Amino acid sequence: MQENLQLQSGIVKAIETEKGRVTGVVTHFGLKYSARSVIVSTGTFLGGKIFIGPHELPAGRLGEFPATELTNSLKSIGFEVRRFKTGTPARIAGRSIAFERMERQCTAESPLAFSYFSEPFVLADDHPCWLTRTNERTHDIIRRDLHFSPLYGDVKLIDSRGPRYCPSIEDKVIKFSSKGSHQLFVEPESSLSDEYYLNGLSTSLPYETQLEMIRTIPGLEGAEIVRPAYAVEYDYIDPTQLFSTLESKRVENLYFAGQVNGTSGYEEAAGQGLIAGINASAKLMGEEQLVLGRSDAYIGVMIDDLVTKGVDEPYRLLTSRAEYRLLLRHDNAHIRLSEYGWRYGLIPEWFRERVVRSTLEINAQLTRLDKTTIRPSEGLNQLLLSKGSTRLDSATKFSALMKRAGVCYKDIVAYDPEPIHDDDVIEQVEIEIKYRGYVERLKEEVRRLEEIDEDLIPADLDYDGVSNLSTEGREKLKKTRPASIGQATRIPGLTPSDIMNLSFHIKRKKKP
Repeated sequence: MQENLQLQSGIVKAIETEKGRVTGVVTHFGLKYSARSVIVSTGTFLGGKIFIGPHELPAGRLGEFPATELTNSLKSIGFEVRRFKTGTPARIAGRSIAFERMERQCTAESPLAFSYFSEPFVLADDHPCWLTRTNERTHDIIRRDLHFSPLYGDVKLIDSRGPRYCPSIEDKVIKFSSKGSHQLFVEPESSLSDEYYLNGLSTSLPYETQLEMIRTIPGLEGAEIVRPAYAVEYDYIDPTQLFSTLESKRVENLYFAGQVNGTSGYEEAAGQGLIAGINASAKLMGEEQLVLGRSDAYIGVMIDDLVTKGVDEPYRLLTSRAEYRLLLRHDNAHIRLSEYGWRYGLIPEWFRERVVRSTLEINAQLTRLDKTTIRPSEGLNQLLLSKGSTRLDSATKFSALMKRAGVCYKDIVAYDPEPIHDDDVIEQVEIEIKYRGYVERLKEEVRRLEEIDEDLIPADLDYDGVSNLSTEGREKLKKTRPASIGQATRIPGLTPSDIMNLSFHIKRKKKP
């Protein structure tokens, strides 16, 4: 039970607004819910259609009604709406799977935790994943019945784009025709369920074809389909219509999060939901809204990409999208983000204090190791040689020795006059010392970026009044309405000349 949370069930058909501000929603029953703030997180339900072979039915998920009228409501407000597609594989009854014919993927033996907030523990290995593969028989069946596919059939029922990095098995067989097999991970849906998820076998082929091709796969010869695979096509809004807070530029206090913003699901959707929830609440309480920078978090990278560049395919948050990914490590997430969590009431006081103490300890140890001298000895040199390093011929700082490739703190801890015992502190100290040069260069780049991001652009700026902008640049600036010069530099197609002219215009306006 969550205090102050009330759940209501219904299909929203309209967003109500008044004088450019959201006032509530209307359901298909005609019920009106007044609201000072609304978050739209429709997933694949907005105008959702499911496809299994040549058959289609209105649904956001198999057996669940879509929100069909809400699209028209958003369009009537002025939102630009487009369509994407995605898919999901079949769910198989565990009792019908011959696991002995598959390769077991064991749970990690080391203690794990979902976050720094949780205490690590060893997971039971009673619900492992399993690895198997398709084969030429599987592929022959797919090619034989490809004309039944809503994506490849004679009459294409789906023409929208899907996620590049999660292709259907039809896409894999056609686009990678030289490959004789594709690996599949057979994953348990839950410890409370007997259903298994065939990761890597998304398809929209007919049910009978699905069953036939699945039964050609080792371990799945007797497979029973609990729920068939299907493709789903759905509506999303152009995310350049949003501020970096995920609030709509068209309607105040109306926020959007998840696949409705053109992203793929799961992690991307969860991250947006967190930010939209924080900001909707903060704005109503008169507090500053949260905008994470590209150097703060991957969530910041994702949202900046969405609202600045838009999307032409379902957006997947890849590490390669982050230019400062060396700073955005999983091991330092608590250090980077706990202050934000504290500010918005998401973490308790004891956790914040724990992170502060840890950070102070890390900095103190870095300073100490930079000053601590270590002298050569036969024992030390034998150790260094065993690690593939060279001998130490003269005294050096302890931190300089830690920079050597293959040398870890625990290898030379016996030579530290004040040994560190906290594993979390050791991890951060090692990373900071080994990557210090790279990290410092990145931090300098971040400082330069922050300088231009502090050059704010007035929200009501008339771009028609900015001299010497190119026609394309003016159109892109009007559409995106960047919050700063820094954000403007990341708009695709905006030239350095456009940036310079915009910057000059703003500076002239600021002069008394």
